[in-house]
Amino acid sequence: MRTSLIASLAAATVAMCMPLHAQDRGNRASASVLSEHHLESMKSMTPQQQAEFLLERSINRYRGANEEIVARAPGWLGAIRATPQLESLFRMAINSDDMRVRVAAIELNVSARGLARTAATIDRLEPDARSGAQGPRANALWDIGLLGNRGVEPGRALEIIRSAIHDANENVRYWAVEGLSFLGTDDVIEPLLAILHDDRSAMIRERAACGLAQSGMLNERQRRQAVPRLLEYTEDYSLDPETRGWVFQALRDITGQTLPPDPSTWRLWYQKVR
Repeated sequence: MRTSLIASLAAATVAMCMPLHAQDRGNRASASVLSEHHLESMKSMTPQQQAEFLLERSINRYRGANEEIVARAPGWLGAIRATPQLESLFRMAINSDDMRVRVAAIELNVSARGLARTAATIDRLEPDARSGAQGPRANALWDIGLLGNRGVEPGRALEIIRSAIHDANENVRYWAVEGLSFLGTDDVIEPLLAILHDDRSAMIRERAACGLAQSGMLNERQRRQAVPRLLEYTEDYSLDPETRGWVFQALRDITGQTLPPDPSTWRLWYQKVR
């Protein structure tokens, strides 16, 4: 079950640079509020049904849904699992342009993956994250990133995940990048920039660019910290044209600017706004 979830997430993360757009309020059918009626009806649902119901409401911007998930998710540990329905909702939620929805999705996914929110869980996962077969390593790197994002030893999580970013196995490096992106602390920005510049795999470099620009759990303020280095990369002709293209795209995604792929134009813009 855990391996199949990792495989499905690998496919989903390819699209993570394209988050869902906010709803057009003028076209809504209702006020999109989690009502007392909803909460009452949930009492007759199983934990699995509650999780799926609330995550669907979270994706659709029902006020109160994210808070309900965050409050209930620890109690769902051992009571919910990664069904195809829940996996599908999770993939939509972690692509949301609303960081609160992404937080709710991670809280729910942590419980669905059977992860107690404790340092002992990091202790258990660390040996697999550092060595062994790529399947268990991928799972462990992902799990540690999620737990660190939710406040379970984030500094230690960073150190463990960073130990895998130069691994010979491309799949292991892929999940190390995803682990960094979803850990989402200030300290992941520098390693993601280095991976974007130096990794020998085009796929890994692209994932690092996307982690800096839109996917994962960095917020807007954090992403803007990468802009000065990205501007340097636009002028670094040791990078291949494809990678420089990802650099320009990352700048557009972070800043909201639609400037052409010209270093001078970007430098002039940055001098005016910094």
